[in-house]
Amino acid sequence: MLLAILGLVAGSGTAFAGQDGNGNGAPNGPHYNLNLIGFSNGDNVKNTTGSGGNVIHVPLDGHCQIDLTMGDFSVLDDNCTDTTDALFQLPDPCPGTDNCGTSAYSVFAAAKGKPLGSATAQTCFTDTTTNTLFCSSIVLQLNRNFGQNKFTNATKYLLYVYACVNGTIKRTALFDTNTQGWYWDYNNVGLRVAQLRFYPGVQTTVPAGGTAC
Repeated sequence: MLLAILGLVAGSGTAFAGQDGNGNGAPNGPHYNLNLIGFSNGDNVKNTTGSGGNVIHVPLDGHCQIDLTMGDFSVLDDNCTDTTDALFQLPDPCPGTDNCGTSAYSVFAAAKGKPLGSATAQTCFTDTTTNTLFCSSIVLQLNRNFGQNKFTNATKYLLYVYACVNGTIKRTALFDTNTQGWYWDYNNVGLRVAQLRFYPGVQTTVPAGGTAC
């Protein structure tokens, strides 16, 4: 069930977020896999800081916080079922700039595993100029249904925050200047596996914000 970083896929041409060469909703090409695996209360989960790998253990039913830090893709703390947060490292989606409208890489998500279940993920950060916590008004919803569950583009949910600021929806990209304390607020209702695929070089254009709230 555990997946590793895939190698280069043969072929040519530019990869775009809308491509579905595998028929599963996800683009072709090399990517990093991250599995959020649900564990029931009482299950034994080994807490390993600096674990590497591609798995974060989350409550099968309940809430946890996955802290985010900038760098190459890596799981730094794989246990989100104990008294401390999990920690995941991922690149800046807007290298060299702030609040880019087109991300340097894309994230696709799918609900997997049995039994059926659902989960949500909401991205949050603290504005260092006002010391205000902002959580996105848009929330990633994952539902495990019968049959094939395809990947959907989750870039705007997991790499950006859309929050109401002074009556207007403001878009903020992951790791922008004057931000800190980024995390995913993950709430699970029986979903065994949430699978995230990160595609370097596959760009996604996200909404600009600016609408009234």
